[in-house]
Amino acid sequence: MSFSQFQPIAAIATTPQALQTLHPLCQRLNAILWIPDTLAPLPGTQVYSGSLSEHIAQLWSSHRALIFGLALGAVVRLIAPLLQHKSSDPAVLVVDQNGKFVISVSGGHQAGADQLTRLLALQLNATPIITGAANGLKLPAVDLLGVRFGWGRGQGDWTAVSAAMARGEQIKVIQEAGSNLWQKGLPQGHSFDLTPSTETAENTPRIYISCLNKLASHTPQVQWFPRVLWVGVGCERFTPRSLIETAIEQVLEQYNLGENAIAGIATLDIKADEPGLVELCQDKNWPLRTFGPEVLREIEVPNPSQVVSAEVGTPSVAEAAALQAAGVKQLLVSKQIYRALPSESGPNRIGQAVTVAIAEAEQEYIGRTGELFLVGTGPGALDQITPAAQTAIVQADVVIGYSLYLDLIRPLLHGGQIIESYPITQERQRAERAIDLAQWGLTVAVVSSGDCGIYGMAGLVFEQLRTRGWDGKTPGVRVFPGISALQSAASRVGAPLMHDFCAISLSDLLTPWEVIEKRLTAAAQGDFICILYNPRSRTRTEQLHTAKRIFLQARSGNTPVAIVRSAYRPDEEIKLTTLEQFNPDAVDMLTTVLIGNQSTGIYQNWMITPRGYLGFIAENTD
Repeated sequence: MSFSQFQPIAAIATTPQALQTLHPLCQRLNAILWIPDTLAPLPGTQVYSGSLSEHIAQLWSSHRALIFGLALGAVVRLIAPLLQHKSSDPAVLVVDQNGKFVISVSGGHQAGADQLTRLLALQLNATPIITGAANGLKLPAVDLLGVRFGWGRGQGDWTAVSAAMARGEQIKVIQEAGSNLWQKGLPQGHSFDLTPSTETAENTPRIYISCLNKLASHTPQVQWFPRVLWVGVGCERFTPRSLIETAIEQVLEQYNLGENAIAGIATLDIKADEPGLVELCQDKNWPLRTFGPEVLREIEVPNPSQVVSAEVGTPSVAEAAALQAAGVKQLLVSKQIYRALPSESGPNRIGQAVTVAIAEAEQEYIGRTGELFLVGTGPGALDQITPAAQTAIVQADVVIGYSLYLDLIRPLLHGGQIIESYPITQERQRAERAIDLAQWGLTVAVVSSGDCGIYGMAGLVFEQLRTRGWDGKTPGVRVFPGISALQSAASRVGAPLMHDFCAISLSDLLTPWEVIEKRLTAAAQGDFICILYNPRSRTRTEQLHTAKRIFLQARSGNTPVAIVRSAYRPDEEIKLTTLEQFNPDAVDMLTTVLIGNQSTGIYQNWMITPRGYLGFIAENTD
């Protein structure tokens, strides 16, 4: 997994044991591991000499995260003189020298120490220690609420509102813009008042989510600005950056709009290299979207101009570009013309003008490329999920899956994550929803039991991406394999898969039953060990009976059969029987059925298939 969001990372070990614990971890994190000159260096370590406190002072401003293999008290004393503000301090973590605990010390929210603590604990199979109130309440931290959506932070008393949340006080949320998807991650009994009414007690802490500047009273309050404003700009060639910026600032002030709510700038395509626009967008980290005149002239605007049309081929630049970028039909601010004062104009350009219009998009601009994590969770027990898969789940902004699978991984989920469950029959809806969110800019984990690429969600997600003309890059996709159901079931009954085997799903929702019958016949006649997935449902009851008849036509009724339900889960059930005695009516959708080949046998209640036909044949004993 990538830890790029925390880079650069530095780690410090001062004892041989801490060095042994942190060295492999730092290699996985791509972190620099510093050690004193009294320790023997290992590959990739760097040696500091002199005072450790002076060395940490040098690392403090140049690194986003510091990981200490020291005693917690020593670390507190070392960093105390360096702490300035949580908006600028790096994340500070402590790992005990045996690697049993990872402690978030400082910078838990804005610097990401709490999240990094969760991730490192997974890498070390350690216990994360996070003491922040938001973590204990399973709530998103007030100062992290809009980060995943790219919202801009406004003014306010962030400490007071955060403290109120920690005390369990009611906090009024007034949201007028941006997605309310964050609310899906809230636990039962949370303290946020999400009712539409703005009426509440005067001293109630508030969170405003709006593109308008809202802070006015002395009540503890903070503001988030979803980036929903697309600013259309029209200007003459070589208009200075300062003039464009001033024009935008004046329009924002006139309409009480927050600059942090700006998603980006939109204009005519011939302005794609306009120096002032390009410089402004680069400095403000705003995307610059440009459109051809053939696109803009098709957009209905309130203030078309024939003069502009004659000059650039469209009757509107600022208004039409703002509407096109926002994907809406109505402007928030119709075009405003700002004319430069003589002192602001360039040589021989007295009265230079900038036209500004603003449209509000329904969905905010996140400003980052989304990712899809296709995750196999194995049978569901946490110790059966790979560390990489666990890390992917913890890192995700959104986790999507069937409700049973989400319940099994509940300990990995944390406050602030968006959790969406779908019925078992809505696999396609899951895939489409995940792709939509990733294309928007979120990191989405789609979880499947077993291996996501074996009757899981991976194939369906790739199919949907291909249907949409995916370029193979955006959104990014990573596949995290898991222990498949056939492996889990086999491990619970012995070694039944030691020779050639095949897996066949009996679900005919996506495959015609005639095709499934042909595959069953071929597998039975070919003497394959066969694993049956999706063997039976409440409405699909006869297919497993048919499968049994097909196998009885090709092999002995004494052939061993294993019935494994909910492998590795608390309600696990295992039964060994024979093909003749096997009862299809005792099976459900949570069951995997393994049918042996001609050499498979039962020995001391274990199902065994010899590696070769010429070797030992297990004796069938009860």
